[in-house]
Amino acid sequence: MATPHPQVFFGDRLVPAAAATVGVASSAVLYGLSVYTVFPVHRSAGTRTAFRLADHFRRLEESCKIIGIDRFAQEWDYARFEATVRELIGANEPQDEVFVRASVHVVESLPGTRVRGTAITVSMFVYDAVPIVPQDGMRLKASPWRRIPDNAIPSRAKVNGAYVNSVLAKQDAIDSGYDDCVFLDGNGHVCELSAANIFLVRGGTLITPDVSCDILDGINRRTVLTLAAEDGIPVLERTVDLTELYIADEVFVTGTSAGAAPVLEVDGRIVGDGRPGPISQALRKRHHAALRTDDAHGWLTRLD
Repeated sequence: MATPHPQVFFGDRLVPAAAATVGVASSAVLYGLSVYTVFPVHRSAGTRTAFRLADHFRRLEESCKIIGIDRFAQEWDYARFEATVRELIGANEPQDEVFVRASVHVVESLPGTRVRGTAITVSMFVYDAVPIVPQDGMRLKASPWRRIPDNAIPSRAKVNGAYVNSVLAKQDAIDSGYDDCVFLDGNGHVCELSAANIFLVRGGTLITPDVSCDILDGINRRTVLTLAAEDGIPVLERTVDLTELYIADEVFVTGTSAGAAPVLEVDGRIVGDGRPGPISQALRKRHHAALRTDDAHGWLTRLD
């Protein structure tokens, strides 16, 4: 289990991690009314870089807009965000790969169930880049808990309170002896994992649920789709049935905290020949390089 590095950005300055707290009567605590993003910072040849930092800031903006947290756009722009990330990394000086979690918390005290015009606090902290799923092959279980639909709590907004849905589903999978879950929607179609997007390969074609399938429009998902297109791999974004995972040649998942990790079993069915497949291995290698050294796409922001 990872712990925050010593210095945390909270409000408008760096503070010790133990001092970065929100009130028990705030909307962030009472209703889970915070939104967040997580991005990796890597160290290569003495240089620290953040991956797709502008896209992560845009995700915070979009999550706030969807939920109605209007103060963030009034108080923050990308320049301030990037400068704060630089300050945070400089204060902690991580020597290995880390994740940074940036959140917008609604801290108004006892406001009732409303959001517009309420006070916010932004936090950012650094923690060790510990993957949330096995990197050498995982076992998945279709969850009895259904994915929250877009017309309830939109999955494209990373809302803290919505992750109760993910906790229920992943804990069921762990209790059943699996590594993670496969979320299905109300019609039984595949959505994603508890905190990662999912891909399958059939007949050389890369397939993934489209963005109307109650999924997070993941930044790493978009990265893999770009890399696959560059490699000439046919791509389909569409509705996916659970049984397609059973007969897929390959299955893998993506996410900041998941990486690009292979799936070897779904609901007791072995995927392919039980080993990571060639397409998932090739895209995993490309993804690994893109995160760290390959800046042909302008995805890396130097922080020092």
